[in-house]
Amino acid sequence: MYRVGQEEIDAVAKVILSGELFRYHEGGECERFEKRYAGFVGAEHCRMTSSGTAALTALLAGLGLGPGDEVIVPAQTYMATAISVLSVGAIPIIADVDESLTLCPRATDEIIGPRTRAMIPVHMWGLPCDMDSLTAIARKRDLLVIEDACQAVGGAYEGRMLGSIGDGGAFSFNYYKNMTAGEGGALVTDDAEVAQRAGCMVDCCSFYWTGRQDDFRPFAATGSRASEIEGALMNVQLDRLPSMIQALRDQKKRILKETADTPLTPAPSRSLDWECGAQVVYTLPDEDSATGFVEKVGGVIAGKTGRHVFTEWDPILDHQGAHHPDLNPYNLPQNQECRREYPEGMCERSLDILGRTVMIANHPDRSESEVSAVIERIREAAETVLG
Repeated sequence: MYRVGQEEIDAVAKVILSGELFRYHEGGECERFEKRYAGFVGAEHCRMTSSGTAALTALLAGLGLGPGDEVIVPAQTYMATAISVLSVGAIPIIADVDESLTLCPRATDEIIGPRTRAMIPVHMWGLPCDMDSLTAIARKRDLLVIEDACQAVGGAYEGRMLGSIGDGGAFSFNYYKNMTAGEGGALVTDDAEVAQRAGCMVDCCSFYWTGRQDDFRPFAATGSRASEIEGALMNVQLDRLPSMIQALRDQKKRILKETADTPLTPAPSRSLDWECGAQVVYTLPDEDSATGFVEKVGGVIAGKTGRHVFTEWDPILDHQGAHHPDLNPYNLPQNQECRREYPEGMCERSLDILGRTVMIANHPDRSESEVSAVIERIREAAETVLG
């Protein structure tokens, strides 16, 4: 979380005092946010959800993915990316990341199999994937592209907002994201039918409040709708977002510029002028130098965040894809021709890269002198660790 204050308090108080906490009413906060956020991202349709995981799951369902399908996910992402694939009955296939800490196009192309139907590029740490290369592969191999932009709210790739480039995008608004309601999420798409099906996943009972439709029969889903309190928070947070993202970008550019003469190697930036700027990332020669660097500067080693590396995805690696074995995608007969094993020693390149990549978080409220202090620590550590 970057900023929250009196404006959010006033917006939530207004909703509570109105007595209209349920989203289905004229002029509601959720509906207003969905219209605004669709316009902000540059998409035709937006639907708020209770979390980024719910948004990604609903989007996958909206695109018709399910049993018999493989979906490529990167070796570094929050486990929710892979869980969303299992939640629609499909099988996640784990592919290497490259030095950008995002899905490697070459590895993606190589891992595509006869049952592969989609890929999920994850814009990790606010860092855009190589979307030109990945979408070119998708067109060539007839794959869907679902952007997981949960960690990249407000970022873009060469002028195109993240989440709007593929067949749909998912976002998270939990406490750790660029704008927040504590928990929450949203999905976007340009396809009206996809939006309709995804909306049914979010709330299959919505016809009680919005009316039945002759051309669409709702299917059963557990639901993940947002409340008006979340909508009120997000409308205020959306107002805050552009200036925060610009501050983060400017801060990252300054740090990279003023450390360019050190022995450090910045990780590849796919779109430095458009990304979130949330992290300054350096690729170190080995794990020992990465450890020494972090000890002197602060920050974190990408492979040691505790939850963003595939080796930490216990339910995936243990093939525990559902609460009941008869619903477990790994056991479904439709998935018997899918690749369902995650052998020891897989994605070694990813583990090597993650073990020697360091990230230093930025903050939009840092003063210029505080940024100068960070730069000085980086320069001193580079000299000490790398000579």
